[in-house]
Amino acid sequence: MANLPILLDYWPSMFGMRARVALREKGVEFEYREEDFSNKSDLLLQSNHIHKKIPVLIHNGKPVCESLNVVQYVDEAWPEKNPFFPSDPYGRAQARFWADFVDKKFTDAQFKIWGKNGEEQEAGKKEFIEAVKILETELGDKPYFGGDSFGYVDISLITFSSWFQAYEKFGNFSIESESPKLIAWAKRCMEKESVFKSLPDSEKIVAYAAEYRKNNL
Repeated sequence: MANLPILLDYWPSMFGMRARVALREKGVEFEYREEDFSNKSDLLLQSNHIHKKIPVLIHNGKPVCESLNVVQYVDEAWPEKNPFFPSDPYGRAQARFWADFVDKKFTDAQFKIWGKNGEEQEAGKKEFIEAVKILETELGDKPYFGGDSFGYVDISLITFSSWFQAYEKFGNFSIESESPKLIAWAKRCMEKESVFKSLPDSEKIVAYAAEYRKNNL
């Protein structure tokens, strides 16, 4: 294990899941280290002293932080298999744009659905559904966001799907009713070994979210 990349992670984190999917999609063996947010490890605090957040990928003794940055690094560090980006500059720019869209539009909205109540929760649900519909339009009839190949945008978004059941339970709505094509895409992605091995069971996520709500709302 000494020479393997080390991934500092936290099991329910959709951002940590991105790094897991990326590494497995490339066939890279890695050492997984679960972080305790109430008692962060010295390695995490040293490796990401700016944000003190997961995921952090430590490769050849050097830390790489922030989930989308980690995914790009993995693609460049192990270029031999399953490229995450199109070969043309425009396609690569578009992929970065849509992954950034996912981060900007999903992150706060999804937390409001399962981590808030009342008006905040309703606002989050509205923002989330609007973003889902935009992404469904961008997906169109393609199997994946980049076309025929599973890639960067797919990795950025698919990890949120492990939380879909929690969003539906606590937000009292159906994502499939709002966006059937996106759910079909998610099911397609879940057939990939790199994805289903990296995403936790949705029931575990629901239980995690329920515990958070009990303790914080």
